[in-house]
Amino acid sequence: MSGSTKSLRGRFSRRSFFRSSSLLAAAVGAAPMISTAKSFASPALPEGEDYYAKLGVPTIINAAGTYTMFTAACMPPEVLAAVQKAALHPVRLHDLQQKAGEYIARRLKCEGAVVTSGASGAISLATAACMQYANNLKIVDMPQAIDGKKNQVIVQQAHRYEYDRAIYLCGARVTEVVTLDDYKRACAAGNAVMTNFFNAAEDEDGVASSAQIGREEWLRVAHDSKIPCHLDAAADMPPISNLWKYTGMGFDLVAFSGGKGIRGPQNAGLLLGRKALTDLAHANNNPGDGIGRGMKVAKEQIVGMVAAVDWVLSHTEESMQGDYQKRADLIANAVKAIPSVRTETVVPKIANHVPHLLIRFDPAVTGATTKEIVSTLRAGTPSIELNPNTGQKPNQGIPSDANTLVVGVWMLQPGEDVIVGDRIRAALMKRA
Repeated sequence: MSGSTKSLRGRFSRRSFFRSSSLLAAAVGAAPMISTAKSFASPALPEGEDYYAKLGVPTIINAAGTYTMFTAACMPPEVLAAVQKAALHPVRLHDLQQKAGEYIARRLKCEGAVVTSGASGAISLATAACMQYANNLKIVDMPQAIDGKKNQVIVQQAHRYEYDRAIYLCGARVTEVVTLDDYKRACAAGNAVMTNFFNAAEDEDGVASSAQIGREEWLRVAHDSKIPCHLDAAADMPPISNLWKYTGMGFDLVAFSGGKGIRGPQNAGLLLGRKALTDLAHANNNPGDGIGRGMKVAKEQIVGMVAAVDWVLSHTEESMQGDYQKRADLIANAVKAIPSVRTETVVPKIANHVPHLLIRFDPAVTGATTKEIVSTLRAGTPSIELNPNTGQKPNQGIPSDANTLVVGVWMLQPGEDVIVGDRIRAALMKRA
């Protein structure tokens, strides 16, 4: 919970602040009306100062993708304009959240929606809603006063991940299952409040690929026991249709990140699903006293998510992909003549479903290792970040290996594909 203005607490007690505010109101009331109107008119938006430069934080070329550590996606102009306009006027936050949720639900063909503090915040609110739904708890009972209550979230062992922490915040705990029989027993035990299915794990290698229970069977077994199912689809747009596909399949709650393919504010997300559950998620959200109190979503981010949904729905599946393939081809052409270099474009089936360029090479021929190339690109001006799957084992639908550079092209700004191609070619020709 951060803010852009300094706290008044250091200068005034609450009582003296209200006393000063009363005096200010009286003074304003005594002034001519025309003067008051001028004083409180919305200011024109000035051209902002470059605070990255002022703070000494260099901008980067994002050839990675919509990763949080690289500040995810840049908002398109329409969304940015909506955020800037929303910043000019105060509103009642609860009303804005409610109306925004209703609007998004209509547009995305589901019963209910909540703008959340990212997909992780959506998971916490989903868990809180299901804890309440199963136990008839008060909002302030979580996570402390839940002894003897239902508190288990059923997850396939292959779907375990670091975002489990978002579940634990509510006092819930995880029951792992492997086989279908394990799952049936866990559902029949009577202590589960929710199941969690990690959608992107279906496209992963290694342990994650060992999951034995598919989406349809996962839904059927849980619903037979009247247990709500949550789906983590954080990075799973595009395609646009995914925004209603999974609620249409029967998932009771679905979480999306707002700052990835939807191109909204990075610190926002969506929780979509059954109204009975999204209403409880709303109740646990800020500005109330529930689990979501510290997961504040400001008016600018709420409006930004509404605008981002409108922006996404103004596209077709084809236009959403833009010129991503052309960018990949341009970079591939820049390096194709280098000895030992082979290129390939892959599109992961689920998460980050956009073209990624793979550049494979032999370090013995090029004279540079993957690690050295990544360091060279990062140290240059402008600094370039490649996809984190670079030099790694196959993962998330990207068949990489130790000698493969992975270039994410969809977050590149106009002209940056040329820079990336030139810089990678130079790094690969170290021996030349």
